[in-house]
Amino acid sequence: MNENFLHRFNHGLVKSILVMPICFGLLFSARVCPAQQVVDKMVATVNAGVKTELITYSDLVWQLALQPNTPIDNPTSEGLNRALRLLIDQRLILQEAEKLPTIAPTPKEISDARDELARNFSSIGEFQQRLQRVGLTSEKLDEIVEQRLKMEKYLDFRFRSFVVISPKEIADYYRDVYVPRLRARSPGRVVPTLDESKNEIEKTLIESKIESDTDAFLDTARERAEIVMLTPI
Repeated sequence: MNENFLHRFNHGLVKSILVMPICFGLLFSARVCPAQQVVDKMVATVNAGVKTELITYSDLVWQLALQPNTPIDNPTSEGLNRALRLLIDQRLILQEAEKLPTIAPTPKEISDARDELARNFSSIGEFQQRLQRVGLTSEKLDEIVEQRLKMEKYLDFRFRSFVVISPKEIADYYRDVYVPRLRARSPGRVVPTLDESKNEIEKTLIESKIESDTDAFLDTARERAEIVMLTPI
């Protein structure tokens, strides 16, 4: 998925339908204080039959810190819950990704991805300040970026290689979605021909199929996983 996949993870847009039978408000009483100290505690474990993954309060706060325009001082229960659902999904994908050692990212890929992540913020200074405020070290940031790249490579390997878009699907999308949408958004604009727009449509349909396949994969992974919510330490 390249930048689209990382964008979804960075901004918390991976679809999650996990229902937690527990009151989250009781879990997240800890807060990030102005002194940059995080009261850490174990929040959940994720076991998909490969190995048990621990999710801590720090993991949640770090996830929020890497999302632009997301408050990190006194984070809300809603924001922490979104981060938790996202991290559970990430752990499930990562457990599968680590079965394929050949997809390990190179140091340059990690460096480039870290730079790309920083560009999502208004300035490098803002990015560095957010990391400092939540105690996210450079080494830990590289580890998080490396994990995200592994997930990206795994999903590309598992799904993108097998996506096939037929000429009929492109033509149908052009007729039923592309043209009506363009006319609604830009009345009077000359509509590109099917031939002129087919590459754009094909990319859109490929990403849509990959997203759908990823969601189906996560639904199955959640069903098989043992996800345990832990009480505060």
